[in-house]
Amino acid sequence: MQLFDWIVLIVTLLFIVGYGSWKTRGSKNVEDFILGNNETPWYTVGLSVMATQASAITFLSTPGQAYHDGMGFVQFYFGLPIAMIVICLTFIPLYHKSKVYTAYEFLEKRFDVKTRSLAAILFLVQRGLGTGLTIYAPAIILSALLGWNLTVMNIIIGVLVIIYTFSGGTKAVNVTQKQQMFVIMSGMFITFFLILHYLPNDMTFNSALHIAGANDKMNIVDFSFNPEEKYTFWSGITGGFFLALAYFGTDQSQVGRYLSGKSVRESQMGLIMNGLLKVPMQFFILLTGVMVFVFFQFNPVPLNFNPNNKIAIEKSAYKQEYHVLEEKLVKLSEDKKVINLLYIDQLNQDYDNPILRKELVALSNKEKDLRDKAKEIISRADSNSETNDKDYVFFHFILHYLPKGLIGLLLAVILSAAMSSTASGLTALASTTAIDIYKRNQKEEKSEKHYLHVTKFFTLFWGIVAILFACVGTLFENLIQLVNIIGSIFYGTVLGIFLVAFYTKRVQAKPMFISAIISQITIFFIFYFMIYRQEKLGYLWLNFIGAILTIVLALLLQFLFFKGKSDDNELVLD
Repeated sequence: MQLFDWIVLIVTLLFIVGYGSWKTRGSKNVEDFILGNNETPWYTVGLSVMATQASAITFLSTPGQAYHDGMGFVQFYFGLPIAMIVICLTFIPLYHKSKVYTAYEFLEKRFDVKTRSLAAILFLVQRGLGTGLTIYAPAIILSALLGWNLTVMNIIIGVLVIIYTFSGGTKAVNVTQKQQMFVIMSGMFITFFLILHYLPNDMTFNSALHIAGANDKMNIVDFSFNPEEKYTFWSGITGGFFLALAYFGTDQSQVGRYLSGKSVRESQMGLIMNGLLKVPMQFFILLTGVMVFVFFQFNPVPLNFNPNNKIAIEKSAYKQEYHVLEEKLVKLSEDKKVINLLYIDQLNQDYDNPILRKELVALSNKEKDLRDKAKEIISRADSNSETNDKDYVFFHFILHYLPKGLIGLLLAVILSAAMSSTASGLTALASTTAIDIYKRNQKEEKSEKHYLHVTKFFTLFWGIVAILFACVGTLFENLIQLVNIIGSIFYGTVLGIFLVAFYTKRVQAKPMFISAIISQITIFFIFYFMIYRQEKLGYLWLNFIGAILTIVLALLLQFLFFKGKSDDNELVLD
């Protein structure tokens, strides 16, 4: 980090926080604070929806995911465009028609206060954890790579977000997310083209794709029906669809974004924009990770990208054993460079040499074996260390290979993305707590000013909770997976409740509430025994199972035990 990098970073962040606070100061009432007075145009809705999902975890973990496992993760998003269409046709019109502040307020109009409270509490649990992760993810990696104190990093990110979110609520989130998305995508595009520029002079983009393909990094679509595979076309189009439907359709952090739209049409256009751009954006981020992999075929690469592990090794009795592996990796890297250059030369002559391809695969397998042995040594040196280094790959490249100024810009990208997702999470948590829990249980009439102050208080409260959770968090295999796993555990049940609410008049409140409780408990058991203990099921299927189980149980309970007059609500689709 040079002086110019610090200037770029600090000026970018202060501008976003200052502009957001100034532009949206002085909310007059709850509607202004939570819904932004329904003045948000469609393009701001679209950018805000994209920025809310595109957290720092996306820009740290996704390239590392592609570096290790290739492009297959993009299948996770295949169901998203379909989900956007369903939400535009069903969810948005009903939310606007019922004039709600939160998604869960709709459930009381359709069922009862118990069902509303249950859905709100499930949301608060998973979003509270998720919001803490949006702070923790960039903080732990920045602190490890830059030598900054982790707790201080958590507090800095959290406080910056609280300042403008507390000041302007939803309007502040919407306003700042436009600037944040501009910074994010500018930084990613510049980095991508710099990677291509850093590749050997006689190497074309097509040659880079060939090298990636020879190392199994370009297997984009997997049509296998193996339920143990985390990412396949079928899990993406089903589990991914249900996850997207639940996240964008029932998670207040997203619902709040399009409830602030000027009209139903503006909200729908914003979501369609997200549906059209999200998959290409994720594809591009993954492709950036693949190009980082190609780059390291010609440049020195560490045995483990997490610098904390190197520090632990140097202080242990296994230092010499680890150094031997490092020397082997250096020799292997030299061999890889020679073979890759020969392979490029053959490609330039329009000949894809199968012998050289086999040699590349063999060298990659040897490198993988060295990395696995290194992980074993790291575990012996420190049993508490996180040997998985996917989340550190992209940042290692940023710090060691980008020119002055761009390091600061990429740091601004990561922190902007963290602030963006955290801000959306805080407004959603605050509005849900204030409207669905606090206001709903007030027996006396209170003024609009009172509820505005209460919502601001809960913004501050959840901001502190998120910071505290970030300070005590621990790394998982891969942060982007952890966020999606947490969501998948809860989203299925909540989505099932909403689908029953939207599409049938027959199911009453009691069978709905009971089925939701049974479904959520069942999902906990499935996750623990089939995913956490045995890895017999991809976590994306939890969304599908939870939603279907909730719907089927509700219908069965209604017809078997609660026969009689059904709830008749005009807000339900015929």
